[in-house]
Amino acid sequence: MLEMAGRRGALIVLEGADRAGKSTQARRLVEALIEQGYKAEGMRFPERTTEIGRLVGSYLEKKSNIEDHTVHLLFSANRWEHVPLIKEKLRNGVTLVVDRYAFSGVAFTSAKENFLCTGVRS
Repeated sequence: MLEMAGRRGALIVLEGADRAGKSTQARRLVEALIEQGYKAEGMRFPERTTEIGRLVGSYLEKKSNIEDHTVHLLFSANRWEHVPLIKEKLRNGVTLVVDRYAFSGVAFTSAKENFLCTGVRS
C-alpha cells in the first residue's frame, strides 16, 4: 500500500458528451486507484440528492419548465453546495473522480438557443 499520510487528494474531472462512457471510465479509474492503494471516490454532477439537485433533476426529466438563465444558476449552485464536502475529502487525502463538473455546465448553457452570453466574443 502506498504511504498516503499528509497527502492531499486530487480532483479528476471527466467531461464529455452524453453516452460517451464517462461514468464507466470514472468507475474504472476509482477502482484502479483503490487497487493501487489510494483513497478514491466517485462523484457526479448534477448531484440530485439535494433540494437544488432535485430541481435540476426535474428540469432534466422535463417535469418542470425553468427559464434558461435560472437553470444555469441552479446547475452552478448544485456544484457550489458540494464544495465544502469536496474540500474536506481532498484535505483528507481522498482523490475524487468527478463525472461532469463546471465545463459541462458552460457547454450545455451556451448551446441553448435563446441563452444570451453577454461579454463573449467570437
